[in-house]
Amino acid sequence: MGFVLLILGVALWWAAHLFKRVMPAQRAAMGNGGKGAVALALVAAVLLMIFGYRMTDFIHVWSPPSFMIHINNLLVLIAIFMMSPAGQKGRLLNKMRHPMLAGFRAWAFAHLLVNGDLASIILFGGLFLWAMVEVVVINRAEPEWTPAEPGTYGKDAMFFVASIVLFGIIGYIHGLVGPSPFPS
Repeated sequence: MGFVLLILGVALWWAAHLFKRVMPAQRAAMGNGGKGAVALALVAAVLLMIFGYRMTDFIHVWSPPSFMIHINNLLVLIAIFMMSPAGQKGRLLNKMRHPMLAGFRAWAFAHLLVNGDLASIILFGGLFLWAMVEVVVINRAEPEWTPAEPGTYGKDAMFFVASIVLFGIIGYIHGLVGPSPFPS
């Protein structure tokens, strides 16, 4: 049952995010109520993914080498920075059209590097592929894009320091509910 819930969760995540781009007339017909419906679908998707992932039996696919933990942590730190407001308010990510989706892909890829079980491959692989497809769909729906005025390196530094703090907090909580991302 766990794999069914996990796959349903990933599929619902895809559907909720792609709904506006793939079916714009239907989404527009929903008006402001559509935002709530999409938000509820995303909450349901996350819950399905969490419960499905936790319910699955461990099916070994590959054994990641231990040094991958360090690469994972570096990629997650970069992902947190990319998903921060730095893309809009800083200078480093200013010319990148989809820094949040790139950060999401880095996060998902990082988790694929350190998890060698089938459930992890379905979860993180499915989310990685979604973030790739989402970029293509957005770019086709809105081909015109101009970057905003670049911010300052000072803002980038501020968001990077905040990313390090957030990384520590997330890592601590991750260790409470699952494996610790910090090697002992």
